[in-house]
Amino acid sequence: MSNLFPSSHPLVAHKLTKLRDVATQPKKFRELVREIAGLLTYEVTADLPTVPRAAQTPMGTANGVELSEKIGLIPILRAGLGMVEGVWELIPNAEVWHIGLYRDERTLKPVEYYNKLPVAPTVDVCLVLDPMLATGGSAVATIDILKRWGAKKIKFVGILAAPEGIATLHGKHPDVPIHIAAVDSHLNEIGYIVPGLGDAGDRQFGTG
Repeated sequence: MSNLFPSSHPLVAHKLTKLRDVATQPKKFRELVREIAGLLTYEVTADLPTVPRAAQTPMGTANGVELSEKIGLIPILRAGLGMVEGVWELIPNAEVWHIGLYRDERTLKPVEYYNKLPVAPTVDVCLVLDPMLATGGSAVATIDILKRWGAKKIKFVGILAAPEGIATLHGKHPDVPIHIAAVDSHLNEIGYIVPGLGDAGDRQFGTG
């Protein structure tokens, strides 16, 4: 699939192994989510356009560049919140807009409960943040919202994905690149990624 970008970086793989471990406590789990998000950001932003900019150094003038597009972070509440700081550390001027969805445990369909996007887009690139791309329903629903809002360039950034979620997202939004730390085996009968890492929201916030 041309728009699927699993990370091959050894640091990502190393930290992901620790993240999966059932013995990893919430504080460490949050740290690892933040760190993996930061590492993925380096890969996700490799194609961002720039414009020339000169910088005055102590020894003279250096010809450099600066980003030419405004970036927005859209964490899917609540699990996506843990990824924001990792991205923000690299893109401190990024705007953050929250979209709240929860998965109906009976139907496995996303239900929207929070959306505070402004009337019109204020950014050029939207990075949708969610640690888990399981059924793909929440990602599709969020991107539906962003496209109705008027967003033109959208990327999905996650930590783990199931083939089913990738297929669903690609089927509904083939123009949206999927950047992920790793692709796992499958979904189980209740829609959890296997082998996965459990519920990313519960493990971050100590509510599992």
